[in-house]
Amino acid sequence: MTARLNPYISFAGNARQAMEFYRDVFGGELSISTYGEFAPPGTPGADNIMHSMLETPQGFVLMGSDAPPGNEHRPGNDVSVSISGDDDEALRGFWERLSEGGDVQVPFEKQMWGDVFGMCTDRFGVTWMVDVVDTSGA
Repeated sequence: MTARLNPYISFAGNARQAMEFYRDVFGGELSISTYGEFAPPGTPGADNIMHSMLETPQGFVLMGSDAPPGNEHRPGNDVSVSISGDDDEALRGFWERLSEGGDVQVPFEKQMWGDVFGMCTDRFGVTWMVDVVDTSGA
């Protein structure tokens, strides 16, 4: 089974600066995708960060994004937990149990970037993002 449990931080339009700062602090490789890479030209907020991931030499993984268009950034309640990997069966099981009795913000289904992804707030108020990585290369 391949799966990782990672902190995921939401920012108010300054995710790029924050994640570059964390890269300077911890070292490692930083990957960044903007909303504009997946939206029609001229979309407001296209330069904002949809997803970023810092993988450090120590094995740390830190993810972050700007709050999606139309979503409120809530300082103090801006960290989610992300579980990602390629073990479809295990990750689906986690999703089913975490979302049961909670609030689903993004249904667990294939997304525009190719992965199966869902986001929910569990019955205890913790926000979870579950991502089954598309390893097909398609």
